[in-house]
Amino acid sequence: MGRIKQRGKAGAAKAYMTRSMAVKKLQCSLADFRRLCILKGIFPREPRSRKRANKGSSAPTSFYYTKDIAYLAHEPVLKKLREHKAFAKKLARALGRGEWSSAKSLEENKPVYRLDHIIKERYPTFIDAVRDIDDALCMIFLFAYLPSDSRVSPTLIENCSRLAAEWQLYVMHSRSLRKVFLSIKGVYYQAEVMDQTVTWLVPYQFTQHVPTDVDVRVMLTFLELYQTLLGFVFFKLYTDASLVYPPPLDAKKDETGAGVGAFSLQEAKTAQNTTAQKAKTVDVDGKRVSSKDVRQTIKTIASEAVDGDVDMLAVDSMPVDEDDEEFVAQPSKSNPEETSDLATLKSLSALSQSGSSKLFAPYTFWLSRETSRPVFEFIVRSFGGRIGWPATSGSGSPFDETDETITHVIIDRPLVERPNETEEESERRRRRKHVQPQWVVDCINAGKILLEEPYLQGNTLPPHLSPFGNLAGAYDPAAGLAGEDVEMEEEASEESEEEQDEEGSEEELEQPEKAALKAAAAAEDEAALRAAELAAEAAGVDFGTFEKEAQKAQKKTKKAAASKQVDEAEEDMNKMMMSNKQRKLYERMKYGEKKRTVERENLEQKRRAIEKEKRKKNKA
Repeated sequence: MGRIKQRGKAGAAKAYMTRSMAVKKLQCSLADFRRLCILKGIFPREPRSRKRANKGSSAPTSFYYTKDIAYLAHEPVLKKLREHKAFAKKLARALGRGEWSSAKSLEENKPVYRLDHIIKERYPTFIDAVRDIDDALCMIFLFAYLPSDSRVSPTLIENCSRLAAEWQLYVMHSRSLRKVFLSIKGVYYQAEVMDQTVTWLVPYQFTQHVPTDVDVRVMLTFLELYQTLLGFVFFKLYTDASLVYPPPLDAKKDETGAGVGAFSLQEAKTAQNTTAQKAKTVDVDGKRVSSKDVRQTIKTIASEAVDGDVDMLAVDSMPVDEDDEEFVAQPSKSNPEETSDLATLKSLSALSQSGSSKLFAPYTFWLSRETSRPVFEFIVRSFGGRIGWPATSGSGSPFDETDETITHVIIDRPLVERPNETEEESERRRRRKHVQPQWVVDCINAGKILLEEPYLQGNTLPPHLSPFGNLAGAYDPAAGLAGEDVEMEEEASEESEEEQDEEGSEEELEQPEKAALKAAAAAEDEAALRAAELAAEAAGVDFGTFEKEAQKAQKKTKKAAASKQVDEAEEDMNKMMMSNKQRKLYERMKYGEKKRTVERENLEQKRRAIEKEKRKKNKA
């Protein structure tokens, strides 16, 4: 006899659990449960049948996997939260009784939890962690620009600012920045770190405020996890780059508004070399023998040996340091004249540092006071350029405005006449290129130095397009900048006007006949065909010619209708072979394609209207 199944103890009712049941099982508050779910990456699930999962009830509620809740029950953070709850009760009792010594001892032994084990669980490899730091960087930069209040402490903002500066320092040092986009929300950056694309958003430096309807506690829980994650990632990145982490901070420069310049990158090679030397030294019979002594001994033995089974010169000819090893091109056996071009590690590393990563290396920039210094200092230094700024933008500028090496001035002000300008200042102004900030960003996205004329001070800027990939078939505003279609339309309109002027009355005589034949070709039903026949008879068109045009048009329409029917029938057959889920997905895809096509056509139509207005103005 089979096992009897009881209602509510098998299937979906056992696999899912409501939020109230989960809180009751874990014996924690709703706020602690929310914090645990955020830290462990557990989120609500949607069962196929909500009524079965809720044991017959149709009340709206959130469901979680029972296995996930059982996973949370063994979490060390939950144990610390319970200890903190007991600590809060003891501390409140001690303060209420006036037992200050016991309250002080309780505060010193306050339970604190760590999230290191959660980071190791959620990110088994370092590449997984790098791939998932997009949201972490966005959150860090957001809190770095927020003002401190009762909900956001100054210590938290300071820590976020430090992490943001450490990330920018690494990107500038490794030259891994690839794309920049200036949007309304802020500045979008995209870097390539460990062969992973990392995109993050940095808000502009305006006065921010925290809205009252935003649950800051949830954001702070995410921020707590992200701070631990970025600490692990930055330590690994700095260590692999042979840099000291955390980078030392100069407090005086930080107080004077130096920003990223207050941190200094230090190489960690000295410590590694001392440890390596200690490891190479060995004690033999009370004497210290180093690897250098061993190599000298091998050389002497090889020089003295004349006849021997072992060729000691081969041992001595082997490279001592593997870091200095170079690939030697050997001739091919099939074709001795050719040598194999195998890329070495040194050539690949040199290739990654060349090209667009040193785009601004030959140039020196000067920032005007109205431009954002943190943004353009990070951008220019990431691509090898030198940049300076006035003292009003902060301290730490490597040179002043009178430096003769300045080639470009990034300025965002209209042209102003300078009547009191000296001859030296006017000569300096003529020698430098005064460009608007968009030129720097467009050069980075294009991967080359663009012409400065469209971006000069006071000029109307070209459109600033997003460098991130768009959908296939989407409207591309840059496609119309070439002006090929517009020129063709202009030439066609000019030729038609010239032909109309030259032919004159001859075209007027031929127009009724052409119109009648066109009407016959466009006729779709019998009534339209009869009307076209009468118009052709009135215009003096021969009946045989009209009948030929009508037959051609009917054949074309029949072929088009037949092909359309075949396509529709094939599409219907394909839909019949699909499941219900696949058919709905296909219909959503077709709806999205149709919507994008209509949107592209509308934008192209607006573009044509604008171009026509421009042509009319130019003619006028």
